[in-house]
Amino acid sequence: MHVLTLTNSADAPFMNQQMAELERRGVSFTTVSVSGDVDATTARGPTDYLRTVPKVISESSNGYDLIHAHYGLMAPMALAQFGTPVVLSLWGSDVHGPVKPVSSLCAPLCEEVVVMSEEMREELGRDARVIPDGVDLEQFQPGSQERARERVGWDDAGDAYQVLFPYPPEREVKNYPRARRIVTAADNLLDRPVELRTVHGVDHDTVPDYMNAADALLLTSHSEGSPNSVKEAMACNLPVVAVDVGDVRERLARVEPSWVATSDEELITGLMDVLERGERSNGREAAKEVSIERTTERILEVYERVAGETTEQVRETPRID
Repeated sequence: MHVLTLTNSADAPFMNQQMAELERRGVSFTTVSVSGDVDATTARGPTDYLRTVPKVISESSNGYDLIHAHYGLMAPMALAQFGTPVVLSLWGSDVHGPVKPVSSLCAPLCEEVVVMSEEMREELGRDARVIPDGVDLEQFQPGSQERARERVGWDDAGDAYQVLFPYPPEREVKNYPRARRIVTAADNLLDRPVELRTVHGVDHDTVPDYMNAADALLLTSHSEGSPNSVKEAMACNLPVVAVDVGDVRERLARVEPSWVATSDEELITGLMDVLERGERSNGREAAKEVSIERTTERILEVYERVAGETTEQVRETPRID
């Protein structure tokens, strides 16, 4: 099976992990990404998207079985061509934020729509397949906190609790000011100091070290789909304290210790509780439900249904370029 991937974030780890796992199952990919620079404070403009459309139309004529558009703003250019079926994956902010009208308009025109949580499906207001991004359980594993702190340079932290906030503070949707407020309150109430560690822009291969070095992960986002940081923390048995967004409550339903909160008071209480208990969680067992292998199998089922063929048939049919 040959798939044309459209994305505005070609370096997204969760997307690339999914594609790598699909390649191991016989799927091949060509990727077209939106040109232009982007960072935590700068988004691509309409011109960047418009000048990508001709590339998509030209590339889509090369005999692909389907087009997989990642993120709502990629849907219009996927639908600008005719004849190749489209799978649209929505990531969260394209359902909860200003991009929602584009996603809502394009979703009915796609053969399949994939969302990360039941909350996203309800917000979108139409039928969609709920498939959260998977976590690589081989990459994210529990490890020694002492050795992890040495690897990430936190070995001079003394007896201070280390709370991980794995996002750029500039990303408004992640609500760093609230995280700062919660940690400051816990720091004032506990006998041991509490430090908030913002980690972003590091190689994804090093993220497990930060998960194992921390005492808790704190999620304060305004909105989410199925936050990868929560699932990665679960895989490392790192306790999570989070607001009730996306599928967080579902993911943490059987994870102990963990907290899902709806107010600052509950976040502070939850954070203090997991820090004082000083225990790792049982999150890894729950994370098996969203392993990269399981979620990839579900994406492959979508591909096969849309393309109208099985993986076995595809493997027996060589591509002619």
